[in-house]
Amino acid sequence: MSAPNSASTTGIDVLYGNHHGWLQSWLRRKLGNAFDAADLAQDTFVRVLAKREPTDVREPRAYLATIANGLVANHWRRQALEQAYLDALSAQPIAFAPSPEERLLILETLEDIARLLNGLPPAVCEAFLLAQLDGLTYPQIAERLGLTVNVVQKAMARALTHCYQALYTPAP
Repeated sequence: MSAPNSASTTGIDVLYGNHHGWLQSWLRRKLGNAFDAADLAQDTFVRVLAKREPTDVREPRAYLATIANGLVANHWRRQALEQAYLDALSAQPIAFAPSPEERLLILETLEDIARLLNGLPPAVCEAFLLAQLDGLTYPQIAERLGLTVNVVQKAMARALTHCYQALYTPAP
């Protein structure tokens, strides 16, 4: 991996210096907590660095807020997944509770699945999860979601194509 050129580094330095404090405050109001806001502000600038695009944008705060909004959505989705897992775990008898290592692996797997399905419309995602996790047939999914079997088939094709592309298409 080559080092960034000095012009792009300078642009990022200026962007960071001029807008990091604002972004962190904006995230703190959105998240209600300074620790997560600090983490996501840093993650936002890591994404800016990873993009390798010019940083002389006309509306830097809008640019940073757009990136940060995606990170906030991922943060909330990850929290929801973790809470759903912890709720399901608390409903199990203690004898069946997984070890801390197994819990971590399960949470990491759930995060990987959430990232993989990111970008799919909610109905497509729900149909895919009903088929893959609950083992429902297309007619059962159609009945549960109030759709036709044909719509479920198209949703599954879209979900499978999306997953295949996410897993096997090389990153730019």
